[in-house]
Amino acid sequence: MAAEDGRTLEQMEQSIIEIAVESWRFLRLFTRVISKLDAGEANRYANQMRYFQKKLEDNLETNNLKLVNVEGMPFDPGIAASALNLGDFGPEDQLLVDQMVEPIIMGPEGLKRQGTIMLRKVQI
Repeated sequence: MAAEDGRTLEQMEQSIIEIAVESWRFLRLFTRVISKLDAGEANRYANQMRYFQKKLEDNLETNNLKLVNVEGMPFDPGIAASALNLGDFGPEDQLLVDQMVEPIIMGPEGLKRQGTIMLRKVQI
């Protein structure tokens, strides 16, 4: 029974993580859509989006999970995300995380789900 309970808890956590990642993707899309609206309408929808985002973060926190966004940060090979376009750059290039494709999900004991990123070269 204990193994079954553990598997059920693990499945629940994975379901929460999947919903969180899909919600994060939806929020990113919704942000782009809002940017195309006039200011008055955009503000109303942005407030609703912020409310949803806060609820998402609060519910993840209740389950000891956290979304991590590393956009704009210097790229480090040890980052908890795989870079889709790493092969486009040389070993001496200084790189920044240009875009998160999927967020990193962290739990109290460490990484729960690796993120996915796109990189860009630092312009000197």
